[in-house]
Amino acid sequence: MGLIDVGYGNFVNASRIVTVASPESLPVRRLIQDAKNAGRVIDVSCGKKTRSVIVTDSDHVICSALEPQELAALL
Repeated sequence: MGLIDVGYGNFVNASRIVTVASPESLPVRRLIQDAKNAGRVIDVSCGKKTRSVIVTDSDHVICSALEPQELAALL
């Protein structure tokens, strides 16, 4: 079990991550909205702009202020 820092002292289990995506595309924005409606969004951006979206195997959506490239380098 390896934990990765997703920003501001928050960590996610790396083995549970399915994908890391940019929030700019319409399908990802729909994914975030659907997850908000279902109560499955975890926002760890601390009020900053969301720059990456992490989807886990439990269908939770984690919004982070780090760039996707930064997170990919940690995996």
